[in-house]
Amino acid sequence: MPAQEAESNAQSHYTGSSSRRKRWWIFLLVICLLAVGVYALLVKTGKIPFGGSANQAKAPPPGLPVVAVPAKKGDFNIFITGLGAVTPVYTVTVKSRVDGQLMEVLYREGQMVKQGDLLAVIDPRPFQVQLMQAEGQLARDEALLKNAVIDVERYRVLWQQDSVQKQQLDTQEALVRQYEGVVKTDRGLIDSAKLQLIYCRIMSPISGRVGLRLVDPGNIVHATDPNGLLVITQLQPITVIFPISEDYLPLVVPKLRAGKELIVEAYDREDKHKLAVGSLLTIDNQVDPTTGTVKFRAIFPNKGDELFPNQFVNAHLLVDLRVGATIVQTSAIQRGPRGTYVYVVNKDKTVTQRLSEIGETQRGQTIIKAGVEPGELVVVDGAERLRDGARVEVKVQADDRTPKGGR
Repeated sequence: MPAQEAESNAQSHYTGSSSRRKRWWIFLLVICLLAVGVYALLVKTGKIPFGGSANQAKAPPPGLPVVAVPAKKGDFNIFITGLGAVTPVYTVTVKSRVDGQLMEVLYREGQMVKQGDLLAVIDPRPFQVQLMQAEGQLARDEALLKNAVIDVERYRVLWQQDSVQKQQLDTQEALVRQYEGVVKTDRGLIDSAKLQLIYCRIMSPISGRVGLRLVDPGNIVHATDPNGLLVITQLQPITVIFPISEDYLPLVVPKLRAGKELIVEAYDREDKHKLAVGSLLTIDNQVDPTTGTVKFRAIFPNKGDELFPNQFVNAHLLVDLRVGATIVQTSAIQRGPRGTYVYVVNKDKTVTQRLSEIGETQRGQTIIKAGVEPGELVVVDGAERLRDGARVEVKVQADDRTPKGGR
């Protein structure tokens, strides 16, 4: 009996635990069904989008990152550009005008010399000997002339006394004239010898910079030597010769004839750094038929030796000025089937595709004739991904360039 009673109690305890667990699962199921119903109701009313939360519904989509720069208003310089070469006003190859041994060289390579400075000395002794010979010959011939003049006076007295014939007097007078010619020749020889002595001292014909030495002291030099002794180049002032298309002649020629000074700026070979500022000096007298260009020559003071002979430079000739123009960076200009346009950033961080009429372009900046107002933000980087009305995240770039054609 006790064993049967214990078995009965255990069975009743198991049955009670099982019923309690069943009620707990039913309660969880009811809660889950209520939660699903509430979620479905919120999705249906639009308070929660399907697959997202209420916070996600309020967040707008991110904008496209772009860089924008405000359009500016200012004066815009119009330049004509051409690749030219620095050309000295004067370049002189100094040669010896006499034959002889080079005794002294009195200059340093690269030295700046002035006109009239002594550069070199040729051995003067042979020409000193020639001078002494010419002076001796002159002294002898002057003595002969003096004696002949005295004889003429005697013959004239004798002819007046009818003691000699007229022919003898005429012969003596001819002898005097002959000696006068010889004396004049002797004096010419003396002057020639003195001139050769002057040529033995080689002077600088111009002011400028001396190049490398071509002949060392001790060598025999000749007047016919093709290379000469040295080369002197004038650096101050200096000129730049550059070709410009013949199409620009109507813009330049009237101003040059009117005496107006036209500014020319010289930039380095990469056209990035300004080297010097000068003015237009003259224009060539003919057009090159093979290239359709005309050579222009500009002159620069070159006080600081910014320009070097035969250096290649980019010459920028200022021909006009646009006052009060609207200017944007050239990278903002886009082209499409309807023409040129720019993307203007609105206050709500969207962009508008604005058709624009453009003008001249200089060194990364362009004139906008119509379509953009000064102060409006225009996209200069990232425009290739945009469409009209697109939302953007704007990074405003400081435009350090002056509104004068990039200068």
